[in-house]
Amino acid sequence: MVYIPSQWRDLTGAVDRLELPGRNLREISRALEARFPGIAERLVEGDAIAAGLAASIDGAIASRGMYSPVGPTSEVHFLPAIGGG
Repeated sequence: MVYIPSQWRDLTGAVDRLELPGRNLREISRALEARFPGIAERLVEGDAIAAGLAASIDGAIASRGMYSPVGPTSEVHFLPAIGGG
């Protein structure tokens, strides 16, 4: 299950979570882009997770970037940086 941050729901028509195929974050990001064109601009920079963004897979921060493995029952959360001071 992939959870969509509230800041991105303008691109998903308010969809907050969905099942997507993918064995790693790269495949998940491609599936998201295919379903919601434009979302990859917020998710990916070149071959890496976008600056100011982290990904959590099954409660652990992804340490291998876009190549972090995702299982068939994994929960994936994209975590935008929170500003403040």
